[in-house]
Amino acid sequence: MFVVLLRFSENRSKASDFMEGHNQWIKKGFEDKVFLVVGSLQPGLGGSVLAHGESREALENRVNQDPFVAENVVTAEILEIEPKKADERLGFLLTK
Repeated sequence: MFVVLLRFSENRSKASDFMEGHNQWIKKGFEDKVFLVVGSLQPGLGGSVLAHGESREALENRVNQDPFVAENVVTAEILEIEPKKADERLGFLLTK
């Protein structure tokens, strides 16, 4: 499981120029069943993604395809989490 932090960068002011592509990137992540949750980092710091179901290398490639990352609107940090315990509703995260 991964947490991807997308923190606003020096080109933050260009976010609106790449928003459509960024939203398409998010849509594809859900369609591919890799993204579980997407949301904003508060207060106005950027965004975050909870991802599961693909390798770190594949996720890195996916993240690099985000127009926000490619255009330096955000910088991406990928945190890998190896779940040890989970609520039964999230039990699928414990399987490899």
